[in-house]
Amino acid sequence: MILDDVLKAAGLPVWLADHAILPGREPVLPSSFRVDAVAQASIAASALAAAAIHRARGGPMQPVTVPMRDAAIAFRGERHLRLEGSPAREGWDSIAGLYRTADGWVRLHTNFPHHRAGILKLLGTEGTREAVAAALATRPSVAFETEATAAGLCVAACRSQAEWFAHPQSEAIAAQPLVILERIGPAPRKPLPAVAHRPLAGMRVLDLTRVIAGPVGARTLALHGADVLHITSPHLPSIPALVMETGQGKRCAELDLKTQAGQFAGLVGGADAVIQSYRAGALAGLGFSDEKLAELNPGIVVAHLSAYGVEGPWAGKRGFDSLVQTATGMNAEEAAAAGETTPRALPCQALDHASGYLLALGVMAAWLRRAEEGGSWRVRISLARTGHWLRGLGRLADGFQVPEPTQAEVADLLETQDSGFGRLVLVKPAEHMALTPAHAALPSMPLGSHSAVWL
Repeated sequence: MILDDVLKAAGLPVWLADHAILPGREPVLPSSFRVDAVAQASIAASALAAAAIHRARGGPMQPVTVPMRDAAIAFRGERHLRLEGSPAREGWDSIAGLYRTADGWVRLHTNFPHHRAGILKLLGTEGTREAVAAALATRPSVAFETEATAAGLCVAACRSQAEWFAHPQSEAIAAQPLVILERIGPAPRKPLPAVAHRPLAGMRVLDLTRVIAGPVGARTLALHGADVLHITSPHLPSIPALVMETGQGKRCAELDLKTQAGQFAGLVGGADAVIQSYRAGALAGLGFSDEKLAELNPGIVVAHLSAYGVEGPWAGKRGFDSLVQTATGMNAEEAAAAGETTPRALPCQALDHASGYLLALGVMAAWLRRAEEGGSWRVRISLARTGHWLRGLGRLADGFQVPEPTQAEVADLLETQDSGFGRLVLVKPAEHMALTPAHAALPSMPLGSHSAVWL
């Protein structure tokens, strides 16, 4: 069973799956890949971890229901987001996306201004799709990807499955566990707090992530009751629509870690977990390596999200879900299954969303380990390893027999909330907890709306 394997990957007992109710059948979303099954399993695993913590705190074990349809639509939360009745698309750049090259295809991610500027400089062209397309039409795919990667930019050449399997990073990814959970320092046992009305009430999380995967992981912890404080630098760009969609349940504050390191260190001292998606070594370069965080707060859990994992030639390569799909052959495979020649993206950002729930799963599993045996802990999740898991589940022969779900067709899975941005329509949590319903106690707010302090 898929859920059993996910629980095992996090070091949790398989009997937890006996408390999961998983109705529904594939396909829900049009894809040859088993994205619906991955959605259901990753959301259920994280919800069962929350239920296990509730039990460990003295509460009863509870059943967890995750309908496959609910899970699949939760993986498309940003697509169904509405602000004051209209789709929220702020932050999506005009030149981002797929382009033909001299020998194939590349995908550009230019939603952050410095990434866009870097691509235009590399190509020596103006910032229109027509100009970028003309410049890329003369470039070989892999050569341009290599050049862009060396410049710290976000580009992926479209590979076939065979080409990806021949790449050394593919071998490195396959050798890594789906959820890496490792002790990084000594610390006494830290028992979980007494039972409360929500599984994670009283647990504090510093969220240093952006875009989708990391914020989904932190939001998941918030939906189960954790005090999640999202910290961003006033100098970093963001994608407003994604802040709206993933900001539910969190407080959000601004800190410049270069000039306000002391204040950040104080927050670390009161945290149970730090979740970060900085590029490899970036946080350590600011004086906050994992070892330093464990020194500041013995028993802390440090969770890392990366694009391509922690080993191999691409361990430090920047990436996003869409780029990882392209680079690892998934877009080419999806197109071939659909009888198309243009690379075809998955029907949702499945790698992002699944990795987010796996990140939350790993943090909760580490808290249970900390309570049982002590120690400071590190969790590592990568988009590419999540993709390797998805590919390994096999394919659906009838995956394209269902249409794209419309907003009206999923209206029963949506809810309307007031927020700091205005009236939002959001996808409801897909995990239905019998005793402690997952919900956002706080609305989404613009970045910097709160003070950088623990309540």
